[in-house]
Amino acid sequence: MSISINRERLAETFTELCEISSPSREEQGVAVYLKKAFSELDADFIYEDDSASATGADCGNLIVRIDGDSSADPIFFACHMDTVQPGHGVQVERNGDIFTSKGDTVLGGDDKSGIAPLIELTTLLKEHAISHRTIELIFTTCEEIGLLGAKSIDYSPLQSTFGYALDSNGIDKVIVGAPAANRLSINVHGTASHAGMNPEGGVSAFLVAAQALTKLKLGRIDEESTSKIGIMKGGIATNIIPDHLMLRGEVRSHSMEKLAAFTEEIESIFKKTAADWLVEDPSKQPAVEVKVNADYPAMRLSEDDTVIKTVQAAGLKLGREISLVIAGGGSDANIYNGYGMSTAIIATGMDKVHTTSECLDLNDMISLTQLLLAIITE
Repeated sequence: MSISINRERLAETFTELCEISSPSREEQGVAVYLKKAFSELDADFIYEDDSASATGADCGNLIVRIDGDSSADPIFFACHMDTVQPGHGVQVERNGDIFTSKGDTVLGGDDKSGIAPLIELTTLLKEHAISHRTIELIFTTCEEIGLLGAKSIDYSPLQSTFGYALDSNGIDKVIVGAPAANRLSINVHGTASHAGMNPEGGVSAFLVAAQALTKLKLGRIDEESTSKIGIMKGGIATNIIPDHLMLRGEVRSHSMEKLAAFTEEIESIFKKTAADWLVEDPSKQPAVEVKVNADYPAMRLSEDDTVIKTVQAAGLKLGREISLVIAGGGSDANIYNGYGMSTAIIATGMDKVHTTSECLDLNDMISLTQLLLAIITE
């Protein structure tokens, strides 16, 4: 059966979703929209979990199930409902098949370019009475601020054990590997003193941190690993030697051994720099506190895994070549894989994400919808 995607309906759904403000922890508007949409499409199961108590979001994660009539194993598709800032008051502009925001906000294609095709997919199943495997749709909160929704989701209602996160740039691209990450919280403590009357009496936390930073390997460490310090805050006045500096950073690696080693190296350098700092008064010896939080585990899939064979077979059915790539960033897929749910990431066509220049081509969403349809009817 040849099924035609309803281009204008898909475009309208995408526009409506983007114009619902949903920065992280403010996803309720999208959740309400989705519950209504899937209820009207006679979804067999719609469930909102109580993860809000853990994430601080104004709603929980959603799980939607559409029962199939195929003997094929059930499968899930996952998207996140939140966007980065600036994400309030999005106004979508359309020029032909290209969507952008009016320029003051992000568009929200990350990740609504995945959500809209899932709604279109479900609509097509109902309209054409298509035979298909059972599909489960997962919509999480707070992905953009640490994958918090996926970390807190109630997985118990799920029947499927493998599936796809719809969340990457490009098209006909499937991410099969992504690094693990550690988040670092570093606090450097010095001694405050008046910078004009008694600068010698202080120990600048800024200078201690600066010296440590010059010894670190930051950016691309090797072909598997990266690290960075992304946030620094401290100081209360220009005439006071700063006694505290807070730094936030991360280490990522596809190798768990390297992740541990590079994390330990950063901690060791900061602490040694403080311990070796020359002071006349031992009570003014600077100190460093380092806290390491495991952010997400690594993911790595094989071409022999069912989740990869399934999407490649769907691509073959459509006459399209699906490229398998290794990524450098983490997503909800890392969390799902960590829970034993084999998950690949399918690109949705999103482009220039996390900027006010974000854009999306309608034809890419149509292509994605066709691929999803091929997967569930394969």
